[in-house]
Amino acid sequence: MLGFFFFDPRYLLVMAPFLVLSIWAASRVKGTFARYNQVPIRSGYTGADAARAILQGAGIHDVTIEAVPGMLSDHYDPRRKVVCLSRDVLHGRTAATVAVAAHEVGHAIQHAQAYAPMTARAQLVPVAQFGSSMALPMIIGGFFLHLPGLAVLGVLLFSVAVLFHLVTLPVEFDASRRAIQILEGSGIVTADEMPGVRKTLNAAGFTYVAATLVAVVELVYWVMRLGIVGGDD
Repeated sequence: MLGFFFFDPRYLLVMAPFLVLSIWAASRVKGTFARYNQVPIRSGYTGADAARAILQGAGIHDVTIEAVPGMLSDHYDPRRKVVCLSRDVLHGRTAATVAVAAHEVGHAIQHAQAYAPMTARAQLVPVAQFGSSMALPMIIGGFFLHLPGLAVLGVLLFSVAVLFHLVTLPVEFDASRRAIQILEGSGIVTADEMPGVRKTLNAAGFTYVAATLVAVVELVYWVMRLGIVGGDD
């Protein structure tokens, strides 16, 4: 049914523009962060100071802050209730660093308020991780071994990973929205420093959009390649 599969040039034709977009988005967020990491804020708040102030203002007292290695490796760990900040963000006193710190605290607030998309994303994590690692080997294995059921199972697993990307979008954009609202009324940054905050968060948000587009397009490619919808037999 599936025929022999080795390399399909259509894959590169379909995926290349979106992969380039993803690479550009990653480069853009690094460049935007670097630019606004050179803009000191008048309040003198570090990223850690901003995170603590926002947590306190939200009445959240069971979330801690810790340093993690790497550049832009910042994240919120809901299992441990920890806001993890890279050292540049933790100690930086710039529009970029307080923007990133406020965004991660936005996730902590989502967690405290049981924000539905975040809860859904957390439930998808184990299956999405398994799907991300096993889907492609199963799809390719199905082609090579002439086992269409294995390839279809791989596509189903990959679809869960795509669903994870889709659910991630509202989670990330809502965290940025919360960060902007909080920082606007906090006194941590002034009105003329807010454009740097917004541009940093917007650039970061676009990386999630690009990653989601890559995942969706790849899923469509495999669905058609398997002949599930209007493609090869």
